[in-house]
Amino acid sequence: MTRLQRLFRIAWVFCRYRLDTFLPLAELPAPLKIFFLLAPWHLFPQPKLSRGDRLRLALEELGPVFVKFGQILSTRRDLLPDDMAASLKQLQDRVPPFPSDQARGIIEHSLGAPVSELFAEFGADPMASASVAQVHPATLRTGQQVVVKVLRPGIEKVIRQDLALMYLMAGLLEKYWSEGKRLHPVEVVADYDATIHDELDLQREAANASQLRRNFENSPLIYIPFIDWDFTSKSVLVMERIHGIPIADVESLKAAGVNMKVLAEKGVEIFFTQVFRDSFFHADMHPGNIFVDVTNPADPKYIAIDFGIVGTLAPDDQSYLARNLLAFFRRDYRQVAQLHIQSGWVPPETRINEFEAAIRTVCEPIFEKPLKDISFGHFLLRLFQTARRFDMEVQPQLVLLQKTLLNVEGLGRQLYPDLDLWSTAQPFLENWMRKRIGPSGLIKTLQTHLPSWLEQSPEMPQLVHDALLQLRSAGPTEQQNQDTLALLREQQRKTDRRWRRGIIALALVGVAIAGTQPGATEWAQNVPLWSWALFATAGALVLRGSR
Repeated sequence: MTRLQRLFRIAWVFCRYRLDTFLPLAELPAPLKIFFLLAPWHLFPQPKLSRGDRLRLALEELGPVFVKFGQILSTRRDLLPDDMAASLKQLQDRVPPFPSDQARGIIEHSLGAPVSELFAEFGADPMASASVAQVHPATLRTGQQVVVKVLRPGIEKVIRQDLALMYLMAGLLEKYWSEGKRLHPVEVVADYDATIHDELDLQREAANASQLRRNFENSPLIYIPFIDWDFTSKSVLVMERIHGIPIADVESLKAAGVNMKVLAEKGVEIFFTQVFRDSFFHADMHPGNIFVDVTNPADPKYIAIDFGIVGTLAPDDQSYLARNLLAFFRRDYRQVAQLHIQSGWVPPETRINEFEAAIRTVCEPIFEKPLKDISFGHFLLRLFQTARRFDMEVQPQLVLLQKTLLNVEGLGRQLYPDLDLWSTAQPFLENWMRKRIGPSGLIKTLQTHLPSWLEQSPEMPQLVHDALLQLRSAGPTEQQNQDTLALLREQQRKTDRRWRRGIIALALVGVAIAGTQPGATEWAQNVPLWSWALFATAGALVLRGSR
């Protein structure tokens, strides 16, 4: 299908489901308003469906790229009304499989050998078929049961065409819709662009799986299948075949005697461990990607598949998020408001008292309910609606996190309706914050940054000298030169002090750590007092050195 044909196809679906009714006509410039009022789609009767169902059916008819975009959009409660988001949550990848002969051809082209040589057995009928790829069962020559994931042929071309049209529509919305600049529709499409292209590279998915497997090696919480790299390429992925009960099959889980409370709480722990311990989380945890190992029903274990979408958070975002959540738990609304301003999530000129009052208005009615009755998804929705009044901008780096958290909560409540996500999460977050700002956190910071500080410090005199030469040649006023010289000399003094104290601090921390080791010499066996004293001295030196 050519780009022009695809455009006509999209226009036909747009007209058939009267998606023009979603456009903010009153906010458009006069020429565009006249165009839309006189456009031919008014000849089509408006379907007797809700607006959410019309949008969902239109996306399904437009194909896999739009279906997946709708799935992601369904998590953006800051962009869509409740009814539309709820309807889009019903989207599924209703994509017919492509012929197994094509799958064989892609495998042989990618791996450079006939399928009969690569595998002892290869199932012609796919186990599953989705937007981007389909999966076949197979057995390696070693007897290992595996699944073979094969990219859908021609999908890259379709995605390029559809993304170009999505960018066009998002650009128009951002330009002509009053809410466009705040909600960044172009950035939303760009996030989807990155996500869908990540899924088109199965080597990237394999690398994500390997990283998650290392993070949870021998964990009682979750099992990640191993990747066979000898049979993996950009278009083909071969992974250990797992056996478990689908997480959505609650009846089978109960019949197997699974402790549903433990299972639900483990799901929450897995999420927070990935986000705060590893800063690397599985961001597509919908029911189709999660299974349960019921070998030990009293202590069940999750099994995850499909690692095309993962998320990460920068240390600053991790810290702000944890502190925000803890402040919510403690009902410290002023700190919540301050953190939103400090992080740049709302404009710096926001009046903190008004923002605090608005947050309190949202949160207090929720906290009056039993914690088990509080929906985190509903809470986030109310918070977004409130923050919109204060020009809170969409945070692209948190979008995948919000989506994953909503998936986790939905799964948890499906498994165990009395799940208290808040009280399950609070001890984890408090422990993480203690480690981050406590002695172990300071040691880790020193281990990470001190080598860089020591490496850079000897270069500072030359850098100061070069800066002075540049100032002299630039020729500003004498007073400006003197002020700048004074600042540079003061900075040099601070750097020299920081360097010396850093070396002393490193030595003291080393001695303190050595004193805590079981194999230390006899004179270091009575650790606590002198080891902590040295540690405190090191901390004081570091703090003074940073001034």
